[in-house]
Order: sequence, then C-alpha cells, then structure tokens
Amino acid sequence: MSIPSQEAEMTRHLALVEEVLERFFSLSTQRAATLAPAYEALWKTLRSNTAGGKRFRPQMVMTAYTALGGSDLRSAAHVGASFELLHTALIVHDDVVDRDFVRRGIPNVSGSYRDVAQTAGLSLPTAEHRGMSVAVIAGDLALTGSFRLMERASANPEVRDALVELLDRAVFDSAAGELIDVDFSLYSGMPSIEEIVHMERLKTAVYSFEAPLQAGALLAGATHDVIAALGEFGRNIGIAYQIVDDLLGVFGNEASTGKTTLGDLREGKRTALIAFASQTSEWSSISQLVGDSELSAEDAATVREVLERTGAKKFTQRLASDYADEAVAALHGAGIPQQLIEQLTPLVTAVVERVR
Repeated sequence: MSIPSQEAEMTRHLALVEEVLERFFSLSTQRAATLAPAYEALWKTLRSNTAGGKRFRPQMVMTAYTALGGSDLRSAAHVGASFELLHTALIVHDDVVDRDFVRRGIPNVSGSYRDVAQTAGLSLPTAEHRGMSVAVIAGDLALTGSFRLMERASANPEVRDALVELLDRAVFDSAAGELIDVDFSLYSGMPSIEEIVHMERLKTAVYSFEAPLQAGALLAGATHDVIAALGEFGRNIGIAYQIVDDLLGVFGNEASTGKTTLGDLREGKRTALIAFASQTSEWSSISQLVGDSELSAEDAATVREVLERTGAKKFTQRLASDYADEAVAALHGAGIPQQLIEQLTPLVTAVVERVR
C-alpha cells in the first residue's frame, strides 16, 4: 500500500476513534447534567482538553491491529480511544504535579478553574488550589473512563481480560515513572543516565508505545512472539522519543515544537543530556544556572554552549539513535509481517530526525 493510501486509511480509522470519544463524552456530559450544573461544566472542560492532538496512541493501536489482520475496526477504535483517555488522565495529573496551568499555549484544566476562581475574587494561592483540586477530579474521571472503554471492546472474555491487564500495566508503570521523576527533583545529586532512562521508559514509553502496539496485536490475535517483539520495539522507540524530546526542550526550535527552550533548564529537569554534562569538568560553570527559576535567555545560551562543547548534546543524540536502532532490530526475526515493519520503520526515522 502506498504512503498516501496508508495515510487515508489511518484518517478513516482515527475518525472511528473520534466517534467513540464523542459518544463517551456526550453520554457522560448528559449524565453529569442530571447531578449538578458544575459537574456538567467539568465534563465539558475535560472534553475540550481531550480534543485535538495527533491521536498518536490510537494510531499505534490501529496500525498494529490492521497490519496483523484485524477487521473489527470499531472494536479496535474502542481500544485506541481507551489509550487516548489514559493519555488525557496522565497529562492532567502531570500538570497538577508540575503546578502547570497552561498546555499548548492555552489554560489546561487547572488553569481554566484557577481563572474562574480568580474572576470570582479568590486570592491567587486559593484559586490555584481550586484549579488543581478540580484537575485531580477530572484526571480521575478520564482514568476510569479509559477502563470503561477498554472493557467495551468486542473481544472474547479472555482477550478482553488481557487487554485490561495491558491497560492496568500501563497505568501501574506510568505511576512508578512519575514517582521516580518527582523523587529526582528532591535529590541534590544527579541520577545516573541509566536511572533516567528507566524512569522515562516507565513514565512515557509503556503507555505511549509498548502497550498500544501490544493491545492492537493482542486484539488481532497475534502470536506471543509478535506481541513480545512489538513490546520491545515500543519500549526502545519510546525511550528514543523521550530522549529526543528532552533534547528539543533545550535545543529545539520553539516555533516548530511549540515548547519553550527555557522551561526544562529553569526547572533543572533531570535528563540524559544534563546527567552526562554533570560528569564533565565544565559542569561547575553551569551547575548554578541549571535549575535557576529566573534563568535568562543569555544564561541559557551559555548553558547550551557548554552542553555542546562537552559533548553532552552529541552523546544524547547518539543515545537516542542507539535506542532507535534497537527498536528496528526488534522488528526482525519474530514473524512480524513485512507490511507492519514497513509502517513502523518511518516512525523510527521521524523520531531520530526531529533533532537533526
């Protein structure tokens, strides 16, 4: 199948995912309206925070499912929508953990309710607490909704139970990764590169790559070897993706990424890039700048110069490429159909090329 044909087919598949999400939010909003106007408003806010985006996780589900011979697209759409709702739940809660009130340039759930509280005359600290409290509730609703949608996939009981187990593992592992990430911020020292990679695999790779690919394969009736190989592919490409994301957080083009290149440095975010630099002789010249909440653009430029001069940037680029290579290797030798290999290989290129 040509690339334009694949893209057109995926567009149709994602339209089915949108239908599932639309029905879920429509019914939930109607149900909430019978209880309280404020509850109805919360569901509308959660719905708007789920709208848009690339629907990356549903793409992983649908790609694996169709390439492995699956034909019940509506059932697969429920699985894809389940992972999309999980994504919503995790980012809503992550914003609470990070005390962020804006996402993609607009108020998130916390920010929306903080603004409402401020307009009502509450002080900023009280308004922020109000916003984060509502966001916790919203994230919980998205999380339980994710399981509800997974359980509605039209599969035999054994397969459905296995799908729910996959979703549970994604939640369980992501929570562990989030906790480890929070703990990193409490330590005065620097975690090792291996510890950071382990955290990023748990926090992001499992629910974004591993589990969606394996869920699509499981629903399609794939063999244990194929499901395991897709998990290994997802694990490695997910780690590569996050390493690249961390690079873009410092060296990216803000116009293309939509993400500031000051935020991670001001936060002192523990990444492979920073961990490598901390082991070099020039670390002392920037250690006080990394984590400075008032870091200026000029000082950030100094940090970037040191990261390049010490080889930290090149090391991190190589690290991402190494994990991408391992991802490609996992696709071969396990009986994965050539069609699926051809559809997943461009993903590897796209991940690595983001920083070139």
